[in-house]
Amino acid sequence: MTSTNDTTKSATNGNLPMAMDLNIDNITKNVISFCSQGRDPRMKFIFERLITHIHDFARETRLSTDEWRTGLDWLEACGQICTKNRKELITVSDIFGLSALVDEIDHPKPPGATEGSILGPFHSTVAEEKANGDQLFHDPNGEPLFVICTVKDTHGNPIPDARIHVWEADSNGEYDVEKSGQNRPDGRGILHSNDQGEFHFDAIIPVPYPILCDGPVGKFLEVSGRHQYRPAHMHFMFEKKGFDQLVTALYFRSSKYCDSDAVFGVKTSLVVDIQDMDIGTVTKYSRPHIKKLLKYEFVLASDTETNMLRDKHSIAALKTTGREAILAGHVPIKP
Repeated sequence: MTSTNDTTKSATNGNLPMAMDLNIDNITKNVISFCSQGRDPRMKFIFERLITHIHDFARETRLSTDEWRTGLDWLEACGQICTKNRKELITVSDIFGLSALVDEIDHPKPPGATEGSILGPFHSTVAEEKANGDQLFHDPNGEPLFVICTVKDTHGNPIPDARIHVWEADSNGEYDVEKSGQNRPDGRGILHSNDQGEFHFDAIIPVPYPILCDGPVGKFLEVSGRHQYRPAHMHFMFEKKGFDQLVTALYFRSSKYCDSDAVFGVKTSLVVDIQDMDIGTVTKYSRPHIKKLLKYEFVLASDTETNMLRDKHSIAALKTTGREAILAGHVPIKP
């Protein structure tokens, strides 16, 4: 039973400290104690680090009340503008570089594996199954592009029946989910690799486009002095049992903004060149009407390879911070 003379413990919350007389020096430790009552050790670890960094940010910047209120208003506006097809908070994560960072942390790649890129706000599970050779886009103003890809493991073996989501914007830089009158998916599809690990489809050459800037994201970019453009690109997501999911994109070298992508998604290994169609490809795939060709070889990391790297990197990260934690499910938890 807690003594009435013990002012360091709460009379109503057992061994928790009293939530009274908190100040700059003691508030962080006390809030962490109150947020560590759950049973999930991973969430305890996340809450501890989140509160620590948020409080340290306020202390280091000497955050004013007006600035705190402005930040909250901005976050509120982000939530208010969100709809089923307008995912402002994903874009917020993108422009802060958080999306790219989390992908790097959670999906480390062994040598030779294809690097990841951001998912972006326009991926949709509402997509049609496509056969190899099908047309991905029905944009009459887009320049036709024939795409031939393979998917292999890190040892060079073809991966058959991988499930591949592909999506891209139209010739105006808009995705189908942005268009109010769009009745069916377009510019996206789900394909499967054949026994040789190959998949191919008809698309259009993508163009650079601005991210949506008529809301809070646009205001942030303006205040921070940044442009709002993404380079021309095509999205891919690979799923296959036994392999780590790969979310990536191919970026077109001829496009502007490859070196200043507004959402930090470009990697050198993902920058590609468009080729002229050769007679062999035209004949083999019966594509006399298409003049441009894109080829790329994707390489997937196995679950085993990825998990080994997750453990290795997590242990190294914990050593640099000096934090006490253990690994469970390849991520740190609070012991």
